[in-house]
Amino acid sequence: MLSAQLHSHIQLSNFLHLLFALLIISCHLKCDARNTINGSSKLVDNGETLVSTGKKFEMGFYSNDGDQFNRYVGIWYYNLSPKTIVWVANLNKPIPVSRIKNEDISVAVAEDGNLKVWNSYNAHAYFSTQLEISASKRRVELLDSGNLVLVDESGAKLWQSFLNPTDTFLPGMKMDRGLKLTDFRSGFTFQLEQANNKKYVILKDGGIYWKGSVSTSGSFGFSEMPAYIANMLSNFTENNTVDSSYANSIFERTRLLMNSSGEIQFYSWDKESSQWSLMWLAPKDTCDVYKKCGKFGICNSNHVSSLCKCLPGFEPDSPENLRAGEFSGGCSRMSVNSCEEDNVGKLDTFLDLRSMKFASPDRLHTNTNTSDDCRRLCLRDCQCQAYTYDNFVCGIWLSILKNLQENYSGGFNLSIRVATSNIEATARDCKPCGTNLIPYPLSIGPDCGDPLYYSFSCDDLAGQVSFQTLNGNYTVVNFNKGNRTFVIEAAHNESVGNCDDKGPVTEIFRLNQSSPFKAIDWCYNAKKHLTSEPLSRGNDLILISWKPPLEPVCTTSEDCIDWPNSTCNITEQGERKCICKPDYKWNGLSLNCTLVSELAIQVPLNRKLAPSRNHERALVISISVILGVIILCATSYIIYLNKRVASTEAREIVLGNPMEYLPRRGSFDEDLITEDDKRQIDVPFFSLNSILVATDNFSNATKLGRGGFGPVYKGKFPEGADMAVKRLSCHSGQGVEEFKTEVMLIAKLQHRNLVRLLGYCVEGNEKILLYEYMPNKSLDTFIFDHTFCQLLDWRIRFEIILDIARGLLYLHQDSRLRIIHRDLKTSNILLDEEMNAKISDFGLARIIEGKSTEANTNRVVGTYGYMSPEYALEGLFSIKSDVFAFGVVVLEIISGKRNMEFFEDVNLTGMETMDERQGNRHNRSNHCRIVR
Repeated sequence: MLSAQLHSHIQLSNFLHLLFALLIISCHLKCDARNTINGSSKLVDNGETLVSTGKKFEMGFYSNDGDQFNRYVGIWYYNLSPKTIVWVANLNKPIPVSRIKNEDISVAVAEDGNLKVWNSYNAHAYFSTQLEISASKRRVELLDSGNLVLVDESGAKLWQSFLNPTDTFLPGMKMDRGLKLTDFRSGFTFQLEQANNKKYVILKDGGIYWKGSVSTSGSFGFSEMPAYIANMLSNFTENNTVDSSYANSIFERTRLLMNSSGEIQFYSWDKESSQWSLMWLAPKDTCDVYKKCGKFGICNSNHVSSLCKCLPGFEPDSPENLRAGEFSGGCSRMSVNSCEEDNVGKLDTFLDLRSMKFASPDRLHTNTNTSDDCRRLCLRDCQCQAYTYDNFVCGIWLSILKNLQENYSGGFNLSIRVATSNIEATARDCKPCGTNLIPYPLSIGPDCGDPLYYSFSCDDLAGQVSFQTLNGNYTVVNFNKGNRTFVIEAAHNESVGNCDDKGPVTEIFRLNQSSPFKAIDWCYNAKKHLTSEPLSRGNDLILISWKPPLEPVCTTSEDCIDWPNSTCNITEQGERKCICKPDYKWNGLSLNCTLVSELAIQVPLNRKLAPSRNHERALVISISVILGVIILCATSYIIYLNKRVASTEAREIVLGNPMEYLPRRGSFDEDLITEDDKRQIDVPFFSLNSILVATDNFSNATKLGRGGFGPVYKGKFPEGADMAVKRLSCHSGQGVEEFKTEVMLIAKLQHRNLVRLLGYCVEGNEKILLYEYMPNKSLDTFIFDHTFCQLLDWRIRFEIILDIARGLLYLHQDSRLRIIHRDLKTSNILLDEEMNAKISDFGLARIIEGKSTEANTNRVVGTYGYMSPEYALEGLFSIKSDVFAFGVVVLEIISGKRNMEFFEDVNLTGMETMDERQGNRHNRSNHCRIVR
């Protein structure tokens, strides 16, 4: 009995051992990760994956972050977080999960012998290796290198992912002419350059975006790519082996990625931090972009506000593209090279630059003893554009220079051939500091420029100019000789000012009171003022102007050769200066001695105009003729007008009134804007509360100025919109009718030379109008200011006159309604950021019915000095009234003098009264004089 029980127990134990063994075998067969797909198996989207033998890479189905509606088949690093995809099969054909059952989609070797990602239900393929059809047995294997291979029975590789990459390059791959890394989102492609097996390029839309290589043993080479990157790209060997063993263990878990931003990036896995470390990328900055600044354009990545600029002695090929921020057109010489044998080395000189990067020279001359020998080689060749010298090797360029970068680490000296007259106009001009041309009278040393303007220093090694102030030095971004301005860069954390300030908010930036320099823009917009790149808010830019200089200093008369009609004499202050000869007077604007007879201000009507502006020229000439006739006929009437106005209270003249700042409620005419009126107004209504927030409760800090009807403030509305807020004074001369006129009339006017009305507000006793913000304020702030008027050259003044004429022509003739402004004056001409003039303030404007050109009124309103005689005396106004005012404005623009100021006992139009003669004889001042 016991024996039978023992035998039964042994049999049961053997059965359990056998069952346990079978379970283990079954588990291994089912649960072990596989790395192969053959003809009898497939990979479906149920969480199952392929894993390489050494568990380094994994293949399966996945979804991108934020996209749960599409599925992809890809390869990624095994057990690495976050999941890092290195290859995708169906990148261009995602699998829509919402329409297809997971069990219908699989990765398998199809009957035709191709590896496919397909829908077994309808045989639709999302990916295929597209090999020739074959009935032979094939299998797919995922290797530890990350390479997915399709092999036949003999083990020969018929297809492999390493030869068909997406955006990632792995160690073991080999970059040859047939291999490309492409980011399909942006279209950037990394590959070998077709013409050179040693250079690599990034392409965008078929054009070169970046070009780089490892520095060769030759002269003047630049390493845009580390040697270890190039070594990996060549698969650590010069033969065509693919999937060779790694040459160095440091390349385990490394990858090269073509990024969507256009950068080729090399990553290495950091075990300590458990994250990817970016070891190298290209292009490393914007200046590395191929031909970023075009021919003879120089790039400086340290200048965030003006990345590209022309070399001294060169000018932009396309100023229009420059205004749009596009600089790839590059620059051209202002003067051709001198090839006259007698003048070699006299008419031409060299711009010596340091730490430069450039393309390879056209010729190399070895065994050149000195840099001077290299210079002479270049001068003797008419086609020579530039030279460089290093270690007895002279490199010479016969073609245009491109890809120039300054302040480049590991760069070489470069000497650009330029005409002497283009960079040194006079003997007192300072030599260029790097690529910065220092315009006279500015000075970087005691032996050049004007001593009064000796506020700059030059760092020869960096080629950088600094501006010296009472609080320290600031980097100079650029100079503008034509406008007599320059831009400095201040660290953003210094808070020297902001866009709303009229001056600095701290004591960090200060100028000496006797300094010839004046800060005129504390928030300079670089792109607006014709630089190549948008303004980076990493730094603040300040625009500074300088006053026109006095006569140049001298030691002997030879020092005055560059200033004809002058001799070196001692002044009353004991200084030796180039004093103009008799009948000549020093002109600080044109920097020369000018005949006194030529100092009379004349409008350059002989200026060549574009054919499209012939009608504008005819308009100006016609108006000028009419103006002359009106002025001659008006003399007697104005004399009578001045006496009559002084003795009557019946005429209302707008002179401006104080206002109450706290709004009152309930005292305003409720019928000011009726419902019918509101339906006719094409601009939105703004609540008073929103306006109070935008103007900081009408604080003085936001106040732009004051007009005849009340103050004007700058309002900052949501989303950064700036508006000019005109708050009508409770006691202003503009009443209900004027307000309704301005709101309803301007809303219907659309012209680029008329200020746009953007909204209005009527609450309690408040009447408020919101206009487009004009950053340069009104015309009178420029032409009557002794400093700002210097910024208005003849071209700008003439364009302003044309802009006003266009606006009047639209009001009088081209608009749907014939409008007479009735209050045209310099303070009502506003200037936008590009100095375009726009007519504003339509509170006194009137509509003329039908085809009429005149009307009359019993209520004469306007401003002294601009009203026509017939309007002032009889109340008759017409389009001629605006033409009369326009003529006065033109005279003020030309002369820089106010019409109501007196000079030699007469005003600007040649009129006077006894009272005015007695009261204004002492009121004379120096005014801005602009000479052609």
